[in-house]
Amino acid sequence: MTILLEPVATVAGGRVEATDDNWDRERAMIALDETRFSPDSIAGLAAFSHIEVVFHFHKVAEDKVQFSARHPRGNMDWPKVGIFAQRGKARPNRIGVTVCRLISVDGTKLEVEGLDAIDGTPILDIKPYMRDFAPREATHEPEWAGVLMANYW
Repeated sequence: MTILLEPVATVAGGRVEATDDNWDRERAMIALDETRFSPDSIAGLAAFSHIEVVFHFHKVAEDKVQFSARHPRGNMDWPKVGIFAQRGKARPNRIGVTVCRLISVDGTKLEVEGLDAIDGTPILDIKPYMRDFAPREATHEPEWAGVLMANYW
């Protein structure tokens, strides 16, 4: 089965290169495709502090996509884990998901902070972050994941 997706928006500003850490400092604009969407499409979104952004890692070449296990960030001290046990950008469908702060809404433009996508990134979907969609019980993760994320935000 093939699924075709058309971006709903594009990232404008922020980083031009995907480096690993300190994304929390980044501010960018998400500009909706005005040929398809109007301010009415995001009416009410400004009432939320955070949004979930689904995007495409468009700069990852097809031949760089990972299908099997690897050491996260190439760090041999961390275990070799499958691509679905990590959040790297070289994923089979090159899809990223991030919860980021919504700073402001102006017409069809959203100013955000902490979005780990670069300038020009195609946005596939935008959803309000609702805490009731988060896990209701305690979560856990392997130690290497916490070390990897220590400076990410």
